[in-house]
Amino acid sequence: MSSQKAPSIAVRGVGKSYSGVTVLHDVDLDIAPGEVHGLVGENGAGKSTLLKILGGAIKADAGTLSFDGEQVSLGSPRDSIAHGISLISQEGALVPALSVLDNVFLARWSHRGGLVSARSDRKRLAGLLEITGFSVNPDERVDRLPIGVQQQVEILRSLARGARVIAMDEPTAVLAEHEKENLLALIRKLAAGGTTIILVSHFLEEVLSVADRITVLRDGALIRTVTASETSPRELVGHMVGREIDVLYPDPRPVPDGSPVVLAARGLRRGLVNGVDLEVRSGEILGIAGLVGSGRTETLRLLFGADRPVEGVVEVDGVRLTQHTPRAAMAAGVAMVPESRKEQGLVMQRSIAENVALSSLSGRRSGPFVKRPAEKTAIGAISKSVDIRAANPEAAIETLSGGNQQKALFAKWLLRNPKVLLIDEPTRGVDVAAKTQIHHLITGLAADGMAVVCVSSEIEELLALSHRVLVLRHGEPVGEYPRGTTPEVVIAAAFGSHEGEPS
Repeated sequence: MSSQKAPSIAVRGVGKSYSGVTVLHDVDLDIAPGEVHGLVGENGAGKSTLLKILGGAIKADAGTLSFDGEQVSLGSPRDSIAHGISLISQEGALVPALSVLDNVFLARWSHRGGLVSARSDRKRLAGLLEITGFSVNPDERVDRLPIGVQQQVEILRSLARGARVIAMDEPTAVLAEHEKENLLALIRKLAAGGTTIILVSHFLEEVLSVADRITVLRDGALIRTVTASETSPRELVGHMVGREIDVLYPDPRPVPDGSPVVLAARGLRRGLVNGVDLEVRSGEILGIAGLVGSGRTETLRLLFGADRPVEGVVEVDGVRLTQHTPRAAMAAGVAMVPESRKEQGLVMQRSIAENVALSSLSGRRSGPFVKRPAEKTAIGAISKSVDIRAANPEAAIETLSGGNQQKALFAKWLLRNPKVLLIDEPTRGVDVAAKTQIHHLITGLAADGMAVVCVSSEIEELLALSHRVLVLRHGEPVGEYPRGTTPEVVIAAAFGSHEGEPS
């Protein structure tokens, strides 16, 4: 890490528009050397755009940037890196086919005698792993790593570049609870050493726990900059949305006595999953918790037929699925909202309407033709029910905010009227208002009789939404906990502590 002093940053009159739509308007912002500066706001508020301007990923249409009083031009990521700024974006910037080691030191490998010295780089990486507390195999290909570990590789690369300013866009969104705590501790450590951290996050409590000051953006405009110790989550939300909203989790309705088991699995095994049994009744929300690599996502994929188990059975309404394919699961009434909406759930260049209709086309066909009037009516009704906010359903879905994209992903599967809904990270990368809407949507679906299985890296979210929580460790169930269990107990179980034993 660089020993150079971090610069003071002055943003003056910065603006940015896309196709006539203003996403940043006349933003003035000062960031002090060595401070942790939070940027919060709803999706579409302009947070990521401002970070990308500072990181050289995009260029502002108007305004100036100055470091230590000297105006600078950041026309590319290379320019920003040269000025000591490293951007860790939501989209990631890793080379999938290369190893962790090569990604961390990409284009900055150690040389000895004119040749690349892998030994030196391994030693450097070992030092960074000790600093961060991360545990990553240097030789593993990045495309074989879970999303959370890929995020860690991004952070390691920023540190390897000796960045004096690190801009992080939702860095904890893909991390397990203990990894979040490690990262927040690392942020404090870096700031104490003089590195400036600019942090964009929807997790207001996390921002408040590490930030010195917090800037609120709304509709592309800077609303207010406040001292973190003098504000609260509710106050920040009020500035973000322009009104007060209920930031509390809704209580799920109790499962009626005698509700039938809708989904059951016995002895599921494949890869990380090592003997998972579970049952979910009509109207019940079952949460699945565990560390990264515990088999949470893999269990959902086996239930949905995206992966074929080497052992075990899946039953829906007491009927065993003889074929382990998504088509068979869907025919039985199972739907799945995947972990990554951009990579696994939506076709980003296609329209909102096309994406919502995608999973249920067969139900609106007459021979080779789609019944367009019926499709339009169905899409309009489901979009309204989940509150997708879009002026034109024919617009590309990539133009929506993260929260509206996530709601469209729910709509896509709810249009099939499933009996069972599997959800992997229900509110990843969405703002506070959209998160509240999605929580109410999930509890409402359960209240209407749907069986729900939910995986989330946010333990508090999982405990608040679920009737029961099943904890996995190394692919095996290690405990089942009722509603009202504290996060500390579930985390202890995930780590294998005796304190996590269910009562």
